[in-house]
Amino acid sequence: MNLSSPSIENIGYMVEKIKQKLKVLNLGAIDPAHFDANLYDDLKDIYEFVMKKNTFSPNEMAAIAEELGRLRKD
Repeated sequence: MNLSSPSIENIGYMVEKIKQKLKVLNLGAIDPAHFDANLYDDLKDIYEFVMKKNTFSPNEMAAIAEELGRLRKD
C-alpha cells in the first residue's frame, strides 16, 4: 500500500493496522473518521513506529494513546 499521500483510505488503513498491532480492546474508541487529514504525517509517524516494534511497554502504550488522542478532530 502506498501511504505517501494523504487520503481517507490511507488514514483508515493505518488506523486499522495500529489497532491490530496494539490489540486495542475498545475498537470503537479509535475510528479513522476521528482523525484530521491535516495531521496525516503525524499519524503516519505513529503508524511507522508501531509497525517497527514487536512489543510495547506500558509507557509506550500510554504515549501512543496520548498522541492518537492529540490527532483526533475536535
